[in-house]
Amino acid sequence: MANEMDGRELAERVRLIESMMAEGRRKQESWGWTFVLWGVAYYIAFFWSWLGRFAYAWPVTMIAAGVLTGVIFRRRHGRNPETTLGRAIGSIWTAMGLSMFIVLCAMGYSGRYSNGHAMIAVFAGMLGLANAACSMTLRWRAQFICALLWWATAVAACYCGDALLLPIFLAALFFGQIVFGGGMMIAESRRRKQSGASHA
Repeated sequence: MANEMDGRELAERVRLIESMMAEGRRKQESWGWTFVLWGVAYYIAFFWSWLGRFAYAWPVTMIAAGVLTGVIFRRRHGRNPETTLGRAIGSIWTAMGLSMFIVLCAMGYSGRYSNGHAMIAVFAGMLGLANAACSMTLRWRAQFICALLWWATAVAACYCGDALLLPIFLAALFFGQIVFGGGMMIAESRRRKQSGASHA
């Protein structure tokens, strides 16, 4: 009898954990717009600094993207109750964003990177870390593939020449930010339509 209770209790706990993971993935999907927004911001900052030779392109663009993210967040997510898992995922991305801003600005102003390779390696490595941490927390394979993409880009920054690194980096931005974020936005939109149809 005790074994049956233990088995049922264990099964209930496993179901609870699985439902929390599914809810976490749904919550993460509702943040797809931030992946797209920051992917576009990275493109703007990159081309502005590269073509325009503007030293402050990255900090100006990142601050503008951060402010825009805050404004949109308050409008979209301000009324939703926050969960522990949601706070954990948000903390990972906030810590990554702050780390990236501090380290990359310091590298840029000090001139401690050689023609951008070290900067791209750090940038891609941090994005790989954040995606991997979230994917492991949520047990989400698609996001772990994004982490692998960013880690491969970080390794490429260490070994490839400029001519090869530039398209690798731009492709990683496109697939790891814009396509992945767009996919999350589509999944969220479908889920909302299905829940709307089921309530009707």
